Amino acid sequence: MKDPASIILRIVATEKALGLVEKENTLTFIVDRRATKHDIKRAVEQLFEVKVAKVRTLITPKGFKKAYIKLTPEFKASEVATKLGII
Repeated sequence: MKDPASIILRIVATEKALGLVEKENTLTFIVDRRATKHDIKRAVEQLFEVKVAKVRTLITPKGFKKAYIKLTPEFKASEVATKLGII
């Protein structure tokens, strides 16, 4: 796939997404629709220097691809969210 910055389009900063950051150590992104879970994992690990435990994806009713990125316990989703300015 392409470079990591073109896979991750934007972070989702809704109330639900911020709840997942706190409760489940999970970040939520809108990603390129053609990106696979492996592409998304690689992009997040390269861009934010974290380790990804799990990637879940879905297509929203508006046609965007949303990815839930669960980080391994030694990394904090809240720290990444703070760097990105959503907390």
